[in-house]
Amino acid sequence: MDANSFLPTISLLAVFISILLAVFLLTVKTQNRLPNGLFACFLLLNALDLSSWFVNAFLLRYPTVLLFKTTLNALINPLFYLYVVAVCYTDFKLRAKHLLHFLPFALVSGLLLPRFYLADTGAKLAFLQHYSQMPEATVSRLVGQLQFIFYLLAVFRTLRRYQRTYVENYADAANRTYRWLFRLTSILAALHLVILVKEVLRYTGHPHVLAGLELWVALNATGVLSWFVLQALYQPTLFRSIDASLPTVAGLLAEQRAPALTPEPTVPPEIEDKISRLRTYMAQAEPYLDPSLTVQDLARQLQLPGRELSLLINHHLDQHFFDFVNEYRIEKACQLLKDPTHQSMTVLEILYAVGFNSKSSFNTAFKKQTGLTPTQYRATS
Repeated sequence: MDANSFLPTISLLAVFISILLAVFLLTVKTQNRLPNGLFACFLLLNALDLSSWFVNAFLLRYPTVLLFKTTLNALINPLFYLYVVAVCYTDFKLRAKHLLHFLPFALVSGLLLPRFYLADTGAKLAFLQHYSQMPEATVSRLVGQLQFIFYLLAVFRTLRRYQRTYVENYADAANRTYRWLFRLTSILAALHLVILVKEVLRYTGHPHVLAGLELWVALNATGVLSWFVLQALYQPTLFRSIDASLPTVAGLLAEQRAPALTPEPTVPPEIEDKISRLRTYMAQAEPYLDPSLTVQDLARQLQLPGRELSLLINHHLDQHFFDFVNEYRIEKACQLLKDPTHQSMTVLEILYAVGFNSKSSFNTAFKKQTGLTPTQYRATS
């Protein structure tokens, strides 16, 4: 049995999983309704694309529906980009300007209007029979590839800004939202690269290689979709968005027309006083024990503007907020590990007690600051 005989069955399974997850995302009770809705639409459009292996032959009776289904691929990349932005930023809302993302779809549809959509049924069937050689198909493929590159760069740019803002404002270094979106985007980019190779091979004399790649794409699509389902079911509170209005430190310095982004050689006395006040408060009040501490929370406790405290830590102390907070957490953990009265506490209990909520981030931060693992540190104390 050759690879082509497996494709309808595998693609049918992938489509079923896509629809199952889309229904789950659209019906589950959550505050993330917009990102869930966008991701559900993204999955459904991918399901339509994957269904080509078993429905296109049937849809030849309805040429208009068949080609319209094909052109809907131009909406997949914009939907994924909007989904990423909606996950990253709590205050994101769909607005009229986002209709601009539909322009590639409108362009492809407009190209097909004269010779296909306005033609009679016989002309439509003839058009479909030679579609791969038509200039409209060439333009459609070119638009698709350029669109993918554009949105891939836009997604990675969004993730970079999100991560930079996150580490400057939140004390939790274990940013699962960033890791999820980065992995997801990387996987989709890798799959698209294989699809691109497959499209190139379509015009060469290697049908067996082409069939093998199509099977590989179908299997991986099914595996990735299954992974989506597991992530959705086992981590329903996976995402932590941030406020899009939170500026980066570089942006704050630019607003103040700072001469440079590097720490000043001499710190003004008023800044020294604020740093001293901050360190005293951290040592005495121990706000870092709150695992969800943010720079805005700490600013309210110190009765300082959030932007001022962000500049104080990220610029004048030259530390990201989570590095600054984790220093105190690690110092507290060291005290507990050395204290004979806390010998009964496990490392896991200690990491939760000092404000961490991830064993991996605690171990990474601990070794970075002390050069030892928590177990090694306790043994040498």
